[in-house]
Amino acid sequence: MPARFTEKPYSNARFVRDKLATAGVRSTRQRVDVGQLIFRAGGRHFTAETIYNEARTLPRPPSRATIYNTLEQFVRFGLLREIAMYDSTLWYDTTVGPHCHFYNQDTKELSDIPIAYPAQLAIPAPDGTQIEAIDIIVRLKAK
Repeated sequence: MPARFTEKPYSNARFVRDKLATAGVRSTRQRVDVGQLIFRAGGRHFTAETIYNEARTLPRPPSRATIYNTLEQFVRFGLLREIAMYDSTLWYDTTVGPHCHFYNQDTKELSDIPIAYPAQLAIPAPDGTQIEAIDIIVRLKAK
């Protein structure tokens, strides 16, 4: 059973409602509940199943479908970043700007590559386009 939800100053309901309002998302009880789970730890990577398991500890847990729909809406409104992995797992990231990741295949964990090690790639964009971002996932496994 996952640990009980604990309130953090930056994940209270008002913080989440303000974040939703700024993004143009209507605030509902379920969106605020899910938002509190998502944003309580600051920057984090998670799957829908992670949030579903955490939500089961809430007094009124949302359904799995509500979790998936809420995550989809949060991505659409720029509150989360969606990262598709090779094993068909869809990850979510609270850091929405372009950045690179490590993915540990043994532990199934996704983490940020420290910003001190930016990817220095000189890739020319095809005619008529420009590069918006370069996202890299470095897959790791035990030696």
